Amino acid sequence: MAHEDRNAGRTVKIPGPDHPITIERSTRRIVVTVAGQVIADSRRALILKEASYPAVRYIPLDDVDMSLLERTDHATYCPYKGECAYYSIPAGGERAINAAWSYEHPYEAVAPIASHLAFYPDRVDALDESEQA
Repeated sequence: MAHEDRNAGRTVKIPGPDHPITIERSTRRIVVTVAGQVIADSRRALILKEASYPAVRYIPLDDVDMSLLERTDHATYCPYKGECAYYSIPAGGERAINAAWSYEHPYEAVAPIASHLAFYPDRVDALDESEQA
């Protein structure tokens, strides 16, 4: 498997009844703001639900102003999703360090979240959801 080559020595787990993961399209508009700037505005977000964790909104990179983010050296690994990269939002100061993350090459089970970014709600000023107009 390609996953094992890229992640030599890493355990790869497949979602199942003991650790379910579902991904669905959000029906709401999501707007992320920091320091008065719109960081993301999307009507195409995905909602990932994993086991008993809170649902996470993944926003397409095309709907994120990437010029307002900076990639950091921080990285984590999830055996269900793969390698995770992080981004800070300089305008948000220290609170916004590693405020967003992305699985750039996610495992097949969560492939739809490729080219998407998620934000920690407590590291941005607002992560608003509203009905689509």
